[in-house]
Amino acid sequence: MADTPAEIEALALGFMRAWIAGDAKAVKKLTARDSMMMVGTAPPQLLDRPSFLAAMERGFACTRFAFREVFVRQHGKAAWFVAGAELELRLGAWPWEGRFLVTQMWRCGTIGGWKLVELSLARLDEGAAYADSVRALQLWT
Repeated sequence: MADTPAEIEALALGFMRAWIAGDAKAVKKLTARDSMMMVGTAPPQLLDRPSFLAAMERGFACTRFAFREVFVRQHGKAAWFVAGAELELRLGAWPWEGRFLVTQMWRCGTIGGWKLVELSLARLDEGAAYADSVRALQLWT
């Protein structure tokens, strides 16, 4: 049996590399037809797969990424990927860089294997006080 967390992490890396390369064919192959992307702006915005693929052609680009803290949890035929990341994005001529939370929901189908069904990008708030306060709420620490 395959190591699902490692497989999902590899797929997440593959998706980001395809985005950097502007490889719409590879992105399309990795994403489900009904996939959605939530972009953490105020207010949040949604892009379906056709919109995201078109946005890649119109200048919504990832020029660099580095995943930091990575967590993967499998839930039946779905897997949840969460990572703190350093991203360099471009919205046309406008740079959007910094620390982000990247979440991806992958679904395993009987045909085609794992496909990305949900992707969210949201800027992270700075300040260790927030992280320390939330960590203090964990019952297992």
